[in-house]
Amino acid sequence: MGASESVPQKSIHEFTVKDYKNQDVDLSMYNGKALLVVNVASKCGLTDSNYTQLTDLYNKYKDQGLEILAFPCNQFLSQEPGTSQDAQEFACTRYKAEYPIFQKVHVNGPKTEPVYKFLKTNKSGFLGNRIKWNFTKFLVDKDGHVLARYGPSTTPLAIEADIKKALGVDM
Repeated sequence: MGASESVPQKSIHEFTVKDYKNQDVDLSMYNGKALLVVNVASKCGLTDSNYTQLTDLYNKYKDQGLEILAFPCNQFLSQEPGTSQDAQEFACTRYKAEYPIFQKVHVNGPKTEPVYKFLKTNKSGFLGNRIKWNFTKFLVDKDGHVLARYGPSTTPLAIEADIKKALGVDM
């Protein structure tokens, strides 16, 4: 699938991304928080379980420093067909998501969002650096370094112990 791309950034906190309203968001605002970064889709077979569990985890650990960063992506069978605002409204209305939903991104190919190049370079998966499907998850520590990558079939609740460890929460 080609050589892995080199990225100069050493931390996710060095990136600026766009929110669903196309406004810049400096990810350094999340310094000191553990992050779960997820490419999401509203019309995927994994949507209900993932959004439900992401919201449960966020509500349980947000006060201890967990942030979930959701990036809508339409690259997998066009399962996020609407606008970025549509994706945000879907997540917040149907799943009561209180975590940020960002602008739709590409996670593979020549238009890959730079933050995803960083994530994939730091933790490759089953398909090398390529994202396999919707709801691939990256756990990032409080200093902005990628700790782990989880495939789409790994549910958010299945990584709760890893999240607690990243937060420094007693098991």
